[in-house]
Amino acid sequence: MKFDMINLEEQDKKALDTISLLERREFLKIGLTITGALAGGSILSLVSIVDKAFASPKEFAAQYPYKPHYSMLIYQNRCIGCERCMEGCVKTNHVPSYGYRTMILEREVPKSDEQKREFIPVLCNQCNRPPCVMGCPTKATYKDEKSGIVMMNYKKCIGCKTCITACPYNARYYNDERRSVDKCNFCFDTRLSLGHNTTACSEACPANVRVFGDLSDPQNEVYRMIHQVSKTVWVLRPETGAMPNIFYTRG
Repeated sequence: MKFDMINLEEQDKKALDTISLLERREFLKIGLTITGALAGGSILSLVSIVDKAFASPKEFAAQYPYKPHYSMLIYQNRCIGCERCMEGCVKTNHVPSYGYRTMILEREVPKSDEQKREFIPVLCNQCNRPPCVMGCPTKATYKDEKSGIVMMNYKKCIGCKTCITACPYNARYYNDERRSVDKCNFCFDTRLSLGHNTTACSEACPANVRVFGDLSDPQNEVYRMIHQVSKTVWVLRPETGAMPNIFYTRG
C-alpha cells in the first residue's frame, strides 16, 4: 500500500499547532515530551522525561493502568517489506483473503541515493482513548480492563461499521464469515491466552522490526526503548488524541 509525500515543513508546523494543551499534558503524565512533528504532521516526535516526571522508574511504572500494559515498538527503518509478519498473522488468526489485521505501508524516499523505498508496518494501535470504543453503539468493541487490549465481542457486533469509520488507523475490516468487524488483538485468543509471550507478527519477522512487550515493566525492552532519550520515538496521528500504544523508532 502506497501513500503520497506532502509538504513536510508546512504540515509539521500545522501538526504541532493542532496538539491541544490537554494532549500535551497527557503525554507529560506518561513521561513523554513533544519535540517536533515528523512525516508531514502524521507522526509525532517524542522523548522521555521519566527522570523529571517521576522520582524513580518504579514510581513511573505505577502510573500505568494495566499490568501487563501490552504495547509494541516498531523499528521502522529495519522493515524490508517481506510481509512475513502479515503471513504469520493470517495463518495464526485465520484472517480471510479479503481481510487484514496488519499491513505494511510503502512509499518512495525523496532525494535519497541510499534508500529508494521505505516501509512502515501498521496495525491496531490499541489506543488508551480508542475512538472505535466510544463510537460503538452495542459495546461490541471494548478495552480489556486487565490488559488494555482493544477487543471485539463478535456476538454483540451488529455490523454497523461505525467503529471502522471512527478508527484513525484504518485498522479494521468486516469479516463476512463471522458477520462481525474484526481487528488485531495482539493475538490474545490465539497466543497470549495460551501462554505465548509474543504476537505472531513479531515472531515471524526476520529483522526484529516488531518488539512486543509490557509498557508497565521497567525491565522490558519496549519500556526501556520508549523511555530513553538517545533516540527519537514517535506515534502515528497524535492529533486524534487517541493515545496509541504502538510506538515507532529507528535503530
